[in-house]
Amino acid sequence: MRKGEKTRLHIIMKSAELFNEKGYAGSTIQDIMTVTGLTKGGIYRSFANKDEIAIEAFTYAGQVLWGHFAEAVEGASTATDKVLAMCDVYSDTVHNPPMKGGCPFLNTAVESDHSFPILRDHAVGAYEQMLAFIQGILLKGVEDGEFRSDLDTESVASFLFSSIEGGIMASRLTHDNKHVSYAKRNIELLLTTFTK
Repeated sequence: MRKGEKTRLHIIMKSAELFNEKGYAGSTIQDIMTVTGLTKGGIYRSFANKDEIAIEAFTYAGQVLWGHFAEAVEGASTATDKVLAMCDVYSDTVHNPPMKGGCPFLNTAVESDHSFPILRDHAVGAYEQMLAFIQGILLKGVEDGEFRSDLDTESVASFLFSSIEGGIMASRLTHDNKHVSYAKRNIELLLTTFTK
């Protein structure tokens, strides 16, 4: 990797954490300079503006999360176990989230809706990708005979993802991981109602 590529990746990685903790609108170029240790010129040699950094940082944050989810589901044998393994990625969201600041999907979705609309399309794309991933797990569960054929995989995938994200939000707000645990427990109960 060339020096310019390393610098660009360094800016993306540090900015992803910064934006996830302070928000896109709440972060300035000065903040990016502080976390990267670079001058304004050093940043602008790699990026045209903060919006460009924000989009790249969100993409990078998504890749980090996908890595955690892929690793979590890899060892799980059933569809139920895979969904529950996804919940476990955020089992200690208060003290040890997969990325500093919590869930980039959740944080970006909230912020892009009002104060930073340039990221909205990217957040929607990430949301749809996650729903498709969960729906794919459920469909495989139907194909394998784990779940009944009348399982509405689209609506259940939406509910599961909303439950996980809601648990993350409540746990981070209250500084208590029990809400993620509650979400996982109730997701497991729901999935058992669809088993054969």
